[in-house]
Amino acid sequence: MVGHLVGASRNMQWAAQIEDLRKDYVLKSETVQALRGVTFDVPVGDYVAIMGASGSGKSTLLNLLGCLDRPTSGKLILGDDDIAQLSDDQLSGIRASRIGFIFQSFNLLPQLSVVENIEVPLFYQGHITRRTRERCRELADMVGLGDRVDHRPSQLSGGQQQRVAIARSLINDPYFLLADEPTGNLDSKTTAEILEIFDRLNEQGRTIIIVTHEDDVAACTRRTIRLRDGQIQFDEQHAQRPVSEYVITGED
Repeated sequence: MVGHLVGASRNMQWAAQIEDLRKDYVLKSETVQALRGVTFDVPVGDYVAIMGASGSGKSTLLNLLGCLDRPTSGKLILGDDDIAQLSDDQLSGIRASRIGFIFQSFNLLPQLSVVENIEVPLFYQGHITRRTRERCRELADMVGLGDRVDHRPSQLSGGQQQRVAIARSLINDPYFLLADEPTGNLDSKTTAEILEIFDRLNEQGRTIIIVTHEDDVAACTRRTIRLRDGQIQFDEQHAQRPVSEYVITGED
């Protein structure tokens, strides 16, 4: 199955298309407008940082991009899928097979080995084969853990656990990697190592969306979208700062 999925998203022009996206929450008698007409596109191969203060709509946008919630109105197309047209079961399928999640807290299963954690998304889809296990080992090697495939999370450093999470996010060849504060629990040196992996993946054509509050991390992407009060404050392309400079400017 992995052989079928690899490269499946590469013929698309857009990883995500977002037009006039709105999300309202009704709290008792008050309606809170978390997103108020957000519009932007993410071409395949883009490398985007999404930033914003608490209450800016950043978490709401993350939940919508991750198919964890539905918009109140507006267009949200992920790859070839119009999210508004999908059932709950179909949304669950998109989350499982077409979005690569990377979390601040890693979200690894402690009783499983590195290679078993990487193959978890395939397990839930019933796609475990000898070839998929080989693919998991290849991904472990790609993130520098080829000699630790039988280790459990408790035997790994924070940076190594995040490497496992990155490998796991790639197993289904997703439309994009959606990383929520992926370096928030890491020191500066380890953060730079994780950002170097993202750099390599992006150079290979992977679409990466990072939600971060760190200007230093955003500077290592190629585009920054900043939200304020549920709207886009600015959306700008910028020169990508070499990760080697992060260790200098981002040191504790």
